[in-house]
Amino acid sequence: MTISMAGLPAFLLYFAVGAALIAAFAGLYLRMTPHDEIALIRDGNLSAAVALGGNVVGFSLPLEQAISQASSIPDCILWAVAAMIIQFAAYGLARLLIPELSRKIEEDGLPSAVMLAVIAVVSGTLAAASMTE
Repeated sequence: MTISMAGLPAFLLYFAVGAALIAAFAGLYLRMTPHDEIALIRDGNLSAAVALGGNVVGFSLPLEQAISQASSIPDCILWAVAAMIIQFAAYGLARLLIPELSRKIEEDGLPSAVMLAVIAVVSGTLAAASMTE
């Protein structure tokens, strides 16, 4: 059995781009929300952790699909931006469906945070499934 490392440079490049895209998504998401998730999480707020985690997972699902079928780095980035737009729209929908969402998360209202996370993961799953060749 022969082991080849020929694909290692491409792996490292796509991994780095993927990590940068996740960081970019998280940074934009954190700026978009009226509450400070990081401070809330540091204070032990489970709802903030669930909401942020659900949104990052919701973005990572279509990002994985984009990486797996991208023909180039620019192609991957384009699909990742489309996935980000879907996630931000899902967050907007959650804010419409859950009145005072930010306040509820600040007060550690777990049902609201879980619903936000579910909306994010479902929209990410749908976006990933919609990325066809």
